[in-house]
Amino acid sequence: MRVIILGAKGQLGRELEACFGAMHEVSGCDLPEFDITNRRQVFETLSAARPDLVINAAAYTDVERAEAEPDLALRCNAAGAGHAAAAAAMLGVPVVYYSTDFVFDGTSGTPYTEEAAFPDLVPLSTYGRTKLMGESATRSENPHYFIIRTAWLYGPGGNNFVEKILAAAKTRPELRVVSDEIGCPTHTWDLAEATMALCEKAAPGTYHFVNGGSCSRFEFARAALGLAGVATPVLPCPAAEFPTTARRPARAVLSTDKYTQATGRKPRPWQDALAHYMERRETEA
Repeated sequence: MRVIILGAKGQLGRELEACFGAMHEVSGCDLPEFDITNRRQVFETLSAARPDLVINAAAYTDVERAEAEPDLALRCNAAGAGHAAAAAAMLGVPVVYYSTDFVFDGTSGTPYTEEAAFPDLVPLSTYGRTKLMGESATRSENPHYFIIRTAWLYGPGGNNFVEKILAAAKTRPELRVVSDEIGCPTHTWDLAEATMALCEKAAPGTYHFVNGGSCSRFEFARAALGLAGVATPVLPCPAAEFPTTARRPARAVLSTDKYTQATGRKPRPWQDALAHYMERRETEA
């Protein structure tokens, strides 16, 4: 099948190209040649490619800057999502859109399911609101959609939490990392494989995919440094010690039961996925 990946240069886009490229004919596009906010260009690009599947991995992901650039975040994450979904619908093919744990308020004591609604489905930040609007745009423009909510993504070449922690450990005598923000770290490799499994086996709809289990930012940082053999001390601290412009959900754990039921696959634990990532860093360095 012919697959086109929008946002192919990002850390997820590169993994998607490698994963789908092993079995399918894949093409990718991204800035500066391709701009998902340009509706005409999106339609022209997809019409020329004639794909059997459109994967929209293009997004505005800078959570902090989104508070200062809400219009740009809205154009990328919401309007752009609508352009991609509509162009795919015109061709009669499915579209994949990636959403986030930031669509939730982070107050639930149990994992969020795909069916969660108000008051849980209340984004606290501009980024979260624009991604939720992107979900709505995707659903309204194309009935054959796969919306995949994920969290705490990290992958090769990305400006992600793992890389930031490893870089900080090289220049600081100790690190203080937030211990009261809980989530689900997710390796882009695993998300790419999960995307292909959903597109091959599942009915269209909204799904959650994250690696198994959950942890705090502090626990995640300590695990990454341990696997890297870095001895820099890591100390826990409250989120209030590092105030941010964008509000973040304090506890956004996603249930993946629906994904497992649809595909027959269970996400591996986040610790195993992180170990795989660290091995890849060594071999690909």
